[in-house]
Amino acid sequence: MSRRIARLKYLVASFLFAALFFIQSLTLTWTPRFAFQALILNVAIMLGIYAFRGFDNLTTYSLNSCIVSYISGTVLGVLFALIPIVFFTPRLPRLTFFVTAAVSGLIFPFLSCVLMRYTIKHLPPRRYLVIGREEELGPILEEVKKASMGKIEIYSYMNPSVATLTEAISFEDVKPFDAILIGDPKLARSVEDPLGQGEANGYTIEYLPIVVESSLKRIPLELIDIFRDYYDVAFTDIHISQKKRVFDLILSAIGLTITSPLLLFLSVAIPIESGWPLVFKQKRIGLHMKPFTFKKFRSLTNVSEEDLNKLEDPNETIGGRVTKIGKFIRKTRLDEIPQFFNVFQGNMSIIGPRPEMENYHNKALKSIPYYSYRYRLKPGITGWAQINYPHTSTMEDYKRKTEYDLYYIKNQSFRLDLEITLKTIETMLGMRGSK
Repeated sequence: MSRRIARLKYLVASFLFAALFFIQSLTLTWTPRFAFQALILNVAIMLGIYAFRGFDNLTTYSLNSCIVSYISGTVLGVLFALIPIVFFTPRLPRLTFFVTAAVSGLIFPFLSCVLMRYTIKHLPPRRYLVIGREEELGPILEEVKKASMGKIEIYSYMNPSVATLTEAISFEDVKPFDAILIGDPKLARSVEDPLGQGEANGYTIEYLPIVVESSLKRIPLELIDIFRDYYDVAFTDIHISQKKRVFDLILSAIGLTITSPLLLFLSVAIPIESGWPLVFKQKRIGLHMKPFTFKKFRSLTNVSEEDLNKLEDPNETIGGRVTKIGKFIRKTRLDEIPQFFNVFQGNMSIIGPRPEMENYHNKALKSIPYYSYRYRLKPGITGWAQINYPHTSTMEDYKRKTEYDLYYIKNQSFRLDLEITLKTIETMLGMRGSK
């Protein structure tokens, strides 16, 4: 079901993308230069809308959220598109920019909401016969049902024998369910023959990890318990690609170039307000649990590394000790600019699990199952967990955040990195909460 909705999002985005070209054709005569500039503008706008969650299911169910997402994404896209377009001669007419932005920000939200709502409403639910016990799988699948907006339904749970499963799949006329979901591999092994017969009868066989991950975008730790063999193999096969390293270096260079004026300003403003040091350094845990020196602009005053290490909550700000500049740079995440140098040194990545303080790492390692899996990749300046579950104050919060980290580590890809990058920009612009 999540794949159907994903395809729907791509179709809606493609329709809107094509509509922009049609609208632009009403305001100009096409030339190769104009066509290339229009392509840059339209791609930037679509990426901006995507970054501000304009195509998310929940966004399209609220017209206000949809309008905010599309206007914000359009503004961001136009601003980014102006950077390369300013070097063209002749440039796209101002009228084309104005009409494109107006249509994208004011008309597209209504079109998108109508198309997404109508199509999702009329998508038939996918009904599963679950091989597994309800008391064990019920809570996870209840989350999946909510995340799918009711488009995933459970026909029945079954702790099957060969006879009972054969009877369940023997309907000849109307099939009461669409697919068989393997929720417990141990139970499935005892009924392999009727499962094969089910496939022959037209039922697809699906596995719980795929359904859960595609719906929740995280890996519940309870799921790893059930499919331990599968996840042991999956997390053993993690490696850091050279492409990711190149991506890190390019993005760090761009980041330092763009933020260089702010870097110079903060290098003067922080010492003037609260003295030295300019950069706060602390031991954090990195790849394969090896410690490294973590850097960020100092946002607190009169706080040592020893003070921070005593905190129960690593995100605590120690009331009254945040500087005026510190409040701003923490909110916008500009305090993390020095971490680009960590990336150049090779002990951090742009995207990955958040590097933890040593004392908290030791607590989490003892308390959270599979926590060590998150060290199969370098820690990151931003990451999947940071943009989906930004604030953590309890061990239960860190457990949930670990589930998002594990999802990223297992499913890392250039597309996912791009999504995280865009949503981090959204956070920095103040549209979503920061850590």
